[in-house]
Amino acid sequence: MGVRGYRLDGLPDERFRGRWAARNACFTDLMVRTGLRLAEQSALSVFELPLLHGAGGYQRFWLPGAIAKNFSARWVYTPESLIGELAAYARFDRVEVIERARAAGRYARIRRPLVVEDPGKPVAVQSGGGRSRVKVSQLDPTERYRLLVDTPDGLEPGMFWLGEEGLPLAVSTWKSMFADANERCRRHGLGVTAHAHALRHTFAVVTLEQLQRGHIAALASMTADQRGHYTRIFGDPLDWVRRRLGHRSVLTTTIYLHALAELEMETRMALVPDFWEDPRDMPLALVAGDVS
Repeated sequence: MGVRGYRLDGLPDERFRGRWAARNACFTDLMVRTGLRLAEQSALSVFELPLLHGAGGYQRFWLPGAIAKNFSARWVYTPESLIGELAAYARFDRVEVIERARAAGRYARIRRPLVVEDPGKPVAVQSGGGRSRVKVSQLDPTERYRLLVDTPDGLEPGMFWLGEEGLPLAVSTWKSMFADANERCRRHGLGVTAHAHALRHTFAVVTLEQLQRGHIAALASMTADQRGHYTRIFGDPLDWVRRRLGHRSVLTTTIYLHALAELEMETRMALVPDFWEDPRDMPLALVAGDVS
């Protein structure tokens, strides 16, 4: 309702004038499916996001440390359905605003541009006395606002997410988009709000729950030695989520565990053999082994 402009009955609202609803929905979908921070996602370039639709499964891309909080460079996994949305935005809405910006000469007016002269090689050149060269992956968010790519059709921004003027969108603009969506929901009597961190939180909780359920199902059918071997190979689900979120310490990631309280009893019961239900049925050898 807030981002795409639907009504409470689930049908499109004909009065909604959200011109960039598809772009905004794609942006929010990417956040909730990857757990990226708002500043990290808004700084992504065309060289990082996977746009090869039709490969199936998940595709991963590298989030450079230069745009990651605390320099937490990491792999980000993107589902096929979302790659289709990204590719559609790149092929239609993004191309439209770029063409208008070229016609208006906006890219020619960018001061001290960093230009990627070969789209196949993400290395930017800054014009000047020394023509210094730098890899796109080493550019911080501020530098990326000056990043241009020299394509056969002309210059275009290196940043992926663009506004109506064909220029990169600031973090503050995305915050305003969430605020507008929340206000629209409020006006229509829908008692929900969302912000960027809420989407990251949702990714963490849902991913951790799915991983934990799979982890439990695998461990339940194993012996103690097998469980130890399995955990050493595949690790702990909480640590996997920690790495996806870019947390330095697993202690930070544990804040999401409160939402998984209902799994605690399921976890315990899945690892407890059936014959423990009545101690009188437990084989004496196992009792002795447990005591020792």
